[in-house]
Amino acid sequence: MGTTRTPRGKWIEEGLRALASGGPESVRIESLAQALGVSKGGFYGYFGNRGALLTEMLDTWEREVTEAVIEQVESGGGEARARLERLFAIASSGSGGPMTGVAAELAIRDWARRDQDVAQRLRRVDNRRMDYLRSLFGEICTDADEVEVRCMVTFSVRIGEYFIAADHGSHSRADMMELTKNWLLR
Repeated sequence: MGTTRTPRGKWIEEGLRALASGGPESVRIESLAQALGVSKGGFYGYFGNRGALLTEMLDTWEREVTEAVIEQVESGGGEARARLERLFAIASSGSGGPMTGVAAELAIRDWARRDQDVAQRLRRVDNRRMDYLRSLFGEICTDADEVEVRCMVTFSVRIGEYFIAADHGSHSRADMMELTKNWLLR
């Protein structure tokens, strides 16, 4: 009877989970194999080394947070406000699992502060996201400066909300996010 091989995607997913919980230093072949309940030998059937895994993890993350999200938003059709509503709903769900979750996003942003290659990739991801926002807001605003401001506020809220611990008076954080969304879509 043959041995069932752990799928390549499981290694990538577990790598992203480790990255999210402890940064790139936590992505170790032996600990990933242990978490998956397999021997580390199977790893080398897919990846030449740890660096190859890290690259594929970043490739997967990039695809999931850009093109996959855009496809999901666009698949529902509708005018720009409806697509922005879908985009905000996807972004605010926050969970996303190891591939697209907030923890992975924040870990990659932190990693980019120390690694130029990761920083270049993050810039490409952020530029793709901003370009998509511009295309949507550009359908509801004619003023280029207002489009850029709405994009910047949207993107800043998406990233920054996880760093803000402030209370909002009688409003919950969810209330504030809804009010912010409504303001952006006015």
